[in-house]
Amino acid sequence: MTLKTTVEIQVNGKLQRCNVEPRTTLVDLLRDELLLTGTHVGCEHGVCGACSVLLDGEPVRSCCLFAVQADGLSVTTVEGLAPARGELSPLQDAFCQAHALQCGYCTPGMLIACHALVRDVPRPSEAQIREAISGNLCRCNGYQQIVDAVQLATGTGAGRHD
Repeated sequence: MTLKTTVEIQVNGKLQRCNVEPRTTLVDLLRDELLLTGTHVGCEHGVCGACSVLLDGEPVRSCCLFAVQADGLSVTTVEGLAPARGELSPLQDAFCQAHALQCGYCTPGMLIACHALVRDVPRPSEAQIREAISGNLCRCNGYQQIVDAVQLATGTGAGRHD
């Protein structure tokens, strides 16, 4: 018999009370129990960044954390970045305009990293943007459109969007 633990986590502004096995990862809780499937499971080793969420405002890899470690904390997923259901944040909109996604698999983690950057540095340089996304793997678009999207959203550069 597996013992379960109750955790209370503020997820995207809503208090969630869940019974989890101690070995349940935060990404599995988000996807399987709370049905927030925007957070993707990639490498399951914390390397690719697809599972990134904000934990008390800081980007973390949710595949490397147990759900019990988030007990009492606040989690923001990619779904929580939008101002309201059916709307896009300025950063999400810029990702669309600048074609900063192709397959979309890395996009949630990229948005989390870029959101944290823009929150802390409202007008980041290209070097700061590249540093912020350097821990996230993208195999489709080569990063330039992601840089362009952040520049478009913040008014800090060319922000090409052909």
